[in-house]
Amino acid sequence: MNTKELYREILNEHNVNPTHKKKMDNPTFCLEGVNPSCGDQITLELKINDKGVIVDASYTGSGCAISQASVDMMADVLIGKTKEEALKLADIFDRMIKGSITDEELEQLDEAAALQDISHMPARVKCAMLGWRTMKEMIGLE
Repeated sequence: MNTKELYREILNEHNVNPTHKKKMDNPTFCLEGVNPSCGDQITLELKINDKGVIVDASYTGSGCAISQASVDMMADVLIGKTKEEALKLADIFDRMIKGSITDEELEQLDEAAALQDISHMPARVKCAMLGWRTMKEMIGLE
């Protein structure tokens, strides 16, 4: 299996069988994110403990496979990270989408690195960025 097929399989798995697509009880933060250009919509929920560590992440909403898989992969990566680490990962993801990332940084994104080829599909960039943009806005609000 080549790398593109593997990435497609990872994306499909997160879209068809998402781990984090559910309503959360008592989230610390909740924010709606919308991609007006295509209608993708999510409600992102984070539970952050008193040490600033993200202990749970979930989302609800609808949209294309890329937007839904991206936010599910993002949730996987964020759990266990501090807010500062989450913002750093969002910056890495953003630079990955723009095509300027090191191999070491790419590894930090875990399965979210499967979206690296989105940089070659400009119309889909906003789809992939929806969850990450919403999380950055959410954490920046406090």
